[in-house]
Amino acid sequence: MGKKVKKDNETPCKDAFEPLPFESKTAATVVLMLSSPEEEVLAKACYAIYKFAEKGEENKVSLLGLGALPPICQLIHHEDKMVRGNALMALGIMATNVDVKNALKKLDVIPSVIDKLSPEEETVVHEFATLCLASLSVDFVGKVQIFENEGLPSLIRLLSGPDPDVTKNSLETVLNLVQDHPNREALCELGGVPSLLDLLKSEFPVIQQLALKTLERLTTDRDARTAFREEQGFQKLMDILNDKDLSDLHVEALRVVSNCVADGESLRLVHQTGGLTRLMQLVFSPTPPTLEVQTNAATCIARVARSSENRKLLHEHDAERALVGLLSAEGDGVKMAACHAMATMSLHLASKDTFRELDAVCMVVQLLSHGGKELRQAAAEALSSLTHNSQPNAFAVYEAAGDEVLVQMLSDGSSALVSHAAATLANMADQEPLRCRILTHGAVAALVGPLQSATTTESLLQVTRCLAALACDADAREEFRNAGGLPPLVHHLGSHHKEVRCNACWAISVCANDEPTAVELCKLGALESLQEINQSLNRRNQFSDVAMLKLLDSNLSVKYSVTGQLASTDITTDGFYDAGPVRPGDKVMTLEELSKQPVNKKRPVLVANTAAEGKSRGPKEEDKQQQQQQQQQQQQQRDEDEGKVQTESAVEKPWAPPCDGAFQSLVTDATKSILRLHDLREQYVALARLVSKAMGGAVEMERLHEFHWELHLSELKFRRRSNLVPIGSVCKGIYCHRAMLFKCLADRIGVSCTLVRGEYNRAWNEVLLPGATPPGCPPPRPQRRSLYVVDLMHQPGSLLRANTPAAIQYQSI
Repeated sequence: MGKKVKKDNETPCKDAFEPLPFESKTAATVVLMLSSPEEEVLAKACYAIYKFAEKGEENKVSLLGLGALPPICQLIHHEDKMVRGNALMALGIMATNVDVKNALKKLDVIPSVIDKLSPEEETVVHEFATLCLASLSVDFVGKVQIFENEGLPSLIRLLSGPDPDVTKNSLETVLNLVQDHPNREALCELGGVPSLLDLLKSEFPVIQQLALKTLERLTTDRDARTAFREEQGFQKLMDILNDKDLSDLHVEALRVVSNCVADGESLRLVHQTGGLTRLMQLVFSPTPPTLEVQTNAATCIARVARSSENRKLLHEHDAERALVGLLSAEGDGVKMAACHAMATMSLHLASKDTFRELDAVCMVVQLLSHGGKELRQAAAEALSSLTHNSQPNAFAVYEAAGDEVLVQMLSDGSSALVSHAAATLANMADQEPLRCRILTHGAVAALVGPLQSATTTESLLQVTRCLAALACDADAREEFRNAGGLPPLVHHLGSHHKEVRCNACWAISVCANDEPTAVELCKLGALESLQEINQSLNRRNQFSDVAMLKLLDSNLSVKYSVTGQLASTDITTDGFYDAGPVRPGDKVMTLEELSKQPVNKKRPVLVANTAAEGKSRGPKEEDKQQQQQQQQQQQQQRDEDEGKVQTESAVEKPWAPPCDGAFQSLVTDATKSILRLHDLREQYVALARLVSKAMGGAVEMERLHEFHWELHLSELKFRRRSNLVPIGSVCKGIYCHRAMLFKCLADRIGVSCTLVRGEYNRAWNEVLLPGATPPGCPPPRPQRRSLYVVDLMHQPGSLLRANTPAAIQYQSI
């Protein structure tokens, strides 16, 4: 750096210096000169610093380190225009450096720079003041200071100035400012839109580009779009899009159009000015052919298609054919834009059919296995929309072998990709052949991972929806259970998101269709969670009641404990047990859990079971099994006494409830003695007497206290060393025991009855019988049926008409 500085002395003193030529080759010396009281020295020093800083970033940082910034910020207020202008030149060029910008934040220089935007200042001052603001407006703090110091009106005024450099710098500053909503709103109120539109006619392409970028950001606000529309902004954009010589502006122009078409009124203007036709032309054959133009045109179509009316309009302009053509383009970007647009257009039913007829479904399926993750995600999104409520499109995905790839995507890890893949599979699973094919790829097990680790609400919604669609098959439910999917599913019942909670209830209502899954769900606390949901007015939903009923219908032991009654359609099977009533919210333990508890003083758990390890056994087989178990226990005890370590070489067999040979005998007796009776009433009477005989016979109500059934049950518990008591081993039973036995026997021989729990060990069975017909009169059609309570205790076989004093007395204490 070298500058000659002449020092003039106007004082006519004989001792005064003559002008002294001075050269400096170091920046430090020039920085020292910034403290000179002489205006000419200051002006030349500032200019020298400007030229030095202009040479590179290292020089700017060097000047910052030498302390040049504070004096330069002071000199922009100097009275001399030359000093002031050169100081701003130095400040403007230095401010483009990141380190300098950070230092300027602390010096609070923005208000001073904004003052230099006044009309009285020279053009060079405006140029470098706006250059400084363009650099400082990148940061949020700078934007706020410019807004608070009313810099925006001056910047808008300078947009219409004659100097292109001032216009460019002002435009860059405005572009930075309108990234924030308050500045966008203020610019519209200050009438900045017309100035921006006028700049579209500039002879300088860089100014046109900046103006379009500013309009693109500005038109994200509704008020700005209104102002843009009122100033005939669409016509000016269409002039650009129709001018092949301005093809370098087509990308930015399309982005502005994309923002504006979100409004119905704006779209109408686009349509009136031939915009949609031109849009299709840019997709089909842009001039020159550029992927970026096609990408933005497809993006514009996607935004236009957000409303149903617009989709219909696009369909009339053959937008589907244009988008399908983009699927064969070279770049992933244009394919992604086409897929996004197809996803939106497919909300129009006619467009779904058109896409299929153009073989678009197959083309999109191929994209699932090609390109990057973003393209695959866009393709999955398009398929989820194409297959929604469209069985033909779902079948087209199936024919293109897309189901296997979609199942693989469930393990991808990307929430968006998993969401779209699960949605598509759920759409396909409505058709049984497709569902069976999907299940062969391990789709249910693949859902467990996303169910455990999904990070977005949308992915959880689609995964649970997909599970509900696939779990219709018993094999699928078993696969899901074995894969460990039930715990995370139950966990989502506690979700704070209403739709996630609703979908979790829906999935549980499907999964609970078989007993093993229902039992496991209850074990995991699903029942208590559903009870809590159904008791809340805010959390209850359309599926929570259904899920609760499904869970209970598939687990009748729990249903009887919770509701206190079983309908005639509730058919008990092996393993049914009565653990007594439970209060709402209390956990209902499984039979296996109850079997592992130490013997207690609570009522015994009655179990009805004729099978052990999946086979039916008679009393002799049960005795043989017990003998084998005793021998094994004795052998194990001997091994322990001898100090031997027992090692399990085989997988432990699943727990099974104790086999009840006596109950099996009762089933056999009932089958032989009752089914041969043809009269329904006689069948109920005979079954009641069989039950009463098995449990101690008739007992007069006045002598019930002498029956000593409690002692008998305690002896059974002690003898078995278990809280579980097989129903067939009970020889002294009262109302609740007899009613359970009656229900279990009736279900096994195909006789219909209910089971209702009362208070204080009361329980009874209700049956439907046709009413009595007078002799000689044909029975009415249809016959009226009456409800009866079966007496199993006092006069076994008596059928007490419901709601009569006798029935009420039997049901009450």
